[in-house]
Amino acid sequence: MKLFSGSYQADEVAFLLTPTIIENTPIELKEYLIQTGQKHYSQLLTLETLPAPEYITLFHKAMAFNQDQVAEHLLILAEHILSSHPNGITLVSLARAGTPIGVLLKQLLKIYFNIDVPHYSVSILRDVGLDQVALDYILQKHAPHTLVFVDGWTGKGIIAEQLAKSLTQYKLTSGVEIPPDLYVLADLCGKAKFAATTEDYLIPSCILNSTISGLVSRSINNTSPDSKDFHGCVYYEQYKEHDLSRYFIDTILERVAEIWPGFKQGAYITAKPLRAQHHSTEQFITDLMNTYAVSHKNYIKPGIGESTRVLLRREARLLILKDIDSLATQHLRWLAASKTIPIQFKSDMPYQAIALIKEIHS
Repeated sequence: MKLFSGSYQADEVAFLLTPTIIENTPIELKEYLIQTGQKHYSQLLTLETLPAPEYITLFHKAMAFNQDQVAEHLLILAEHILSSHPNGITLVSLARAGTPIGVLLKQLLKIYFNIDVPHYSVSILRDVGLDQVALDYILQKHAPHTLVFVDGWTGKGIIAEQLAKSLTQYKLTSGVEIPPDLYVLADLCGKAKFAATTEDYLIPSCILNSTISGLVSRSINNTSPDSKDFHGCVYYEQYKEHDLSRYFIDTILERVAEIWPGFKQGAYITAKPLRAQHHSTEQFITDLMNTYAVSHKNYIKPGIGESTRVLLRREARLLILKDIDSLATQHLRWLAASKTIPIQFKSDMPYQAIALIKEIHS
């Protein structure tokens, strides 16, 4: 199988994805097909267009606002991964929100901890699971106990649960046991093995799509059950001139270099497990379902990252914000205004933002 690295350097990541061509499905049609059960979301893709200049400006504001926090949390995450895996590390980022985090962790481990680790980015899809062909490929080269699964954040914990379910099934079919441990920058629901924070904060890479993730699309389930191919993706090579993937990596690495001396001397938070309150998160989601007559929890997307995904890729019904003036949700307010999506404010909720997906009633 031919591996590729998207717009990243070849030694930074190997995408275990198969670039493919897929028909464009407009958002409205995609929502209808998904909700009426005619197609699974992983079989459909709305092809990306470039973000407006005003939106790119908001991305740069987010970088200025939060790049130091991201840099600190990456060091905390890298330090903990190293201490919890003394017998080898193989980074496996979950494409695609986890991909830039994986690239940065690989760089940090090499530069500051003197360990050069492999990094693969693989597909994981709700209801479908982790790409088993990709997992087979990795295990031909690396020991199971070295695998470290990385993502950007967790919202409700669906992907963390899917990861655990996939690895349980993999053990049943192959006899190989792999710890289902997920490492993230921010865990909002208590489902990750380790997170640098439980705070719902703006991770700048969540604002954009492929142009922050190596020009790679969300993964696509275009394989048959007995296929030997990786899950698919679209590679947006035509957007090369607008790609900010390298800019994001280089800028965060510069900030890490600035804070490293203080971090090394203990001026920052030491790496320790943080755990969000899963039960309170579940109750809050249930209360929202009742308040807004939502038929399934999949239509509720909590947190800045998940809300951004909804407004970029789905039909949104409503955006709920904790603070009307927060810089962390400025891009969400812009997206909502540009798509005439109503906004409500709820100051007592545990997230900075929540998006509700519009339900199709046939």
